[in-house]
Amino acid sequence: MPDAVTPKPPYASTAARPCWESLPQEVRQLISRRLGGTAVAQPSVGSGFTGGFAAVINGRSSTQFIKAVNSTDMVHVANCYRREAVINQALPEEVPAPRIQWMEEQDGWVILGFEAVDGGRMPTEPWKRNELVATLAAFATTAEALSSPPEQLMQVGLKPVGAGGDFGDWRDLQAGVTKVDLLPEWVPVQFLDRLAELEGGWRQATAGNAVLHHDLRQDNVLIDINEAAWICDWNWPCLGAPWFDLVLLLATAHADGHDANALFAEHPTARGVTDEQLDAALSALSGFFLISGAQPPADWSPYIRQHQTWCGEVTLRWLADRRGWTF
Repeated sequence: MPDAVTPKPPYASTAARPCWESLPQEVRQLISRRLGGTAVAQPSVGSGFTGGFAAVINGRSSTQFIKAVNSTDMVHVANCYRREAVINQALPEEVPAPRIQWMEEQDGWVILGFEAVDGGRMPTEPWKRNELVATLAAFATTAEALSSPPEQLMQVGLKPVGAGGDFGDWRDLQAGVTKVDLLPEWVPVQFLDRLAELEGGWRQATAGNAVLHHDLRQDNVLIDINEAAWICDWNWPCLGAPWFDLVLLLATAHADGHDANALFAEHPTARGVTDEQLDAALSALSGFFLISGAQPPADWSPYIRQHQTWCGEVTLRWLADRRGWTF
């Protein structure tokens, strides 16, 4: 996407995480016991937008991916970890996701142990064709397994996508509820009416009863030693049309020069999806991300606003290419 204005965030290094040695001794001892003895930590991962500890730990009897967070300092992150543990346990076995092995809480710390993906690494940036294809295949398997919600997942309390509020940012801009000057200067406000019209159809377009990952991004995917893809970080599942998970993922592929339209049309979750449905989803996501990215900096994540703005731009530019808009 040569016309992109927003710099792509450095997704392999967006998080500022504590190192192994900075964890309390009692927490390190607990993890060591869980792994069968003296633990040796690999470097903390740099991806993500939270400040919790996250690293592969080698023990005498096991190697696992460990997440740990002080629930006093990071209440929201701790609650996300607790929810992720419950959701992960409820995923059907067909879903290619690293499985949680245990969770403990000690002295205000929430600690999770996941199976380590052999050779696991984030997909190469920009997207390589084979890794993108592997990710789409993993998602196809996931979508088939979650085409209807398993009872265990429903007990977690899954809600329809957008249950917490409408994607109404373009319509708010059109109505003057939000000021247009909040947007980056490059945004094509001459298409505001059309964007608002498309956005108005997003809810009907994306309705469904499939379980969505709802945060399918390049940095939530691991490629293993056999070049297979695993889908991680199941914090925000909801209910909707299964193809909705593809929209942001393929927008990032479009930004890296791949034929997102062809990849979408070929994917099994997209059978029967109309151009208008996809464009409604792209409009809704682009407005949401652009307005989110325009908010004041977040002290909990130095890259979150850049991430949001970049996601808004890639979804909007894919939509513009599909509609023949130039700006």
